[in-house]
Amino acid sequence: MNVIVIMEDSFRKDHLGCYGNEWIKTPNIDKFASEAVIFDYAYAEGLPTIPVRTALFTGRYTLPFRGWQPLEQNDVLLAELLWDKGVTSALISDTYHMHKPQMGFGRGFDYVVWIRGQEFDPAVIDPNVEVDLSKFSEKNWRLTRAGRPPRIRKKQFEQYLRNRAHWKSEEDHHVAQVMKAGMKWLEDMVQNGKRDRLFLWLDSFDPHEPWDPPSHYTDMYPVPEYDGLPIILGGGFVGKDWTLAEIRHVRSQYAGTITMVDKWTGIFLEKVEELGLLDNTMIIFLSDHGEPLGEHEIIRKCQPWPYDELSRIPLIIRLPDGMKERKRINAFVGMPDIAPTILNFFDVKVPPIMQGRNLLPLIQGEEEGMDFGISGFYGRSWSIRNHEWSFYLWLGTQVTSGTKSMPELYKYDPDYVPPKPSDYELGDQAEKENLMDQEPDIAKLLEEKMRSFIEGLTPSPGDLMAKDFMKRMMAQRA
Repeated sequence: MNVIVIMEDSFRKDHLGCYGNEWIKTPNIDKFASEAVIFDYAYAEGLPTIPVRTALFTGRYTLPFRGWQPLEQNDVLLAELLWDKGVTSALISDTYHMHKPQMGFGRGFDYVVWIRGQEFDPAVIDPNVEVDLSKFSEKNWRLTRAGRPPRIRKKQFEQYLRNRAHWKSEEDHHVAQVMKAGMKWLEDMVQNGKRDRLFLWLDSFDPHEPWDPPSHYTDMYPVPEYDGLPIILGGGFVGKDWTLAEIRHVRSQYAGTITMVDKWTGIFLEKVEELGLLDNTMIIFLSDHGEPLGEHEIIRKCQPWPYDELSRIPLIIRLPDGMKERKRINAFVGMPDIAPTILNFFDVKVPPIMQGRNLLPLIQGEEEGMDFGISGFYGRSWSIRNHEWSFYLWLGTQVTSGTKSMPELYKYDPDYVPPKPSDYELGDQAEKENLMDQEPDIAKLLEEKMRSFIEGLTPSPGDLMAKDFMKRMMAQRA
């Protein structure tokens, strides 16, 4: 038996046909989902990119313990647990944050490929590579009311343009490079007679911004009223600083990127089937988080706001038998559950230090699962939701005002699907009205449940080594 994980960064669950979106073009992932188990309530707990992958690789909750930082030396990692169990493993990724010095995310894998050049990765250091900022809107480097100063953002955007200056076709895009590298590794394994106990972790930074697909993808989602230059990166807490046409345009860029990612995901899945690996491989498709695209006046992942459009993720698991009849699960699941599930599938003992749950009994109907999920930013925010309500507790000061923020409570629409970009209106979102004042008793019960769960989690030796651990714990419990 084999395991393939397809991680695609910043992929909104509500931008897939299999999750109810009728206008997005994602035929390949939808086809995959038709033969798989679909989780309707999967959430990222400790946001964003790096804390999520820490939870995935350690099977532990990160939210109360550590934020964006390298793995600790005494962390117990998924790939290291498989190292001496007859499993041949590979990590192939363009998520350059994982590859930064001392991060350690390649630990335990037999084969590691880092594809360079995503976002602000200093992959091209030649200053003579020409970039033309005049072809792009200033909104690309003018983050609104939050984030780094425009001068720094402008240099970062210039770095991205240098990284892509050599592109000649769609195959040069990073998602294409990641999928092709994954296909090559599988081909090499099969040619060498290795068809069993393979573990491949494909980690694509797309559809993370910059949302820069070929124009034929964005043409699928036209916004006729926008006549400005491309915005492929900008954002922040936008408030009234962005026009509706600009927000619609960004949503079109994102949708186009989703469809491009779907195409290359489909090409990879076809190769898995062509190699005869489909029937003996568990394939896990997921994202690390979603992406705000105007909801709550936010574009991109801005701390400390873990609203539903950011925290909720697609999670689709296809077991070797194919599970030909479509099945959905409405229990809450999260990132720490992935490592125990993979270990159990390989018949490897799950160490007690892992806090996640094996999802296989849930898939097989032997367990009911959790009735709530948590998410947030370490030291900044905690949140909890059930099938009806979402509650947000702010641990620090508000980015935009510098003042202490009050908790928020929403009766959210769990089946919300966004309109196509040209029909989007301000306020279109799953969580519309803060009902904190109207429903204080519900908020109190949710907060108590959230605090009981989070404060009941025991830190690991790696957590205790994390920077500012005790300082953060005291602030969170204040």
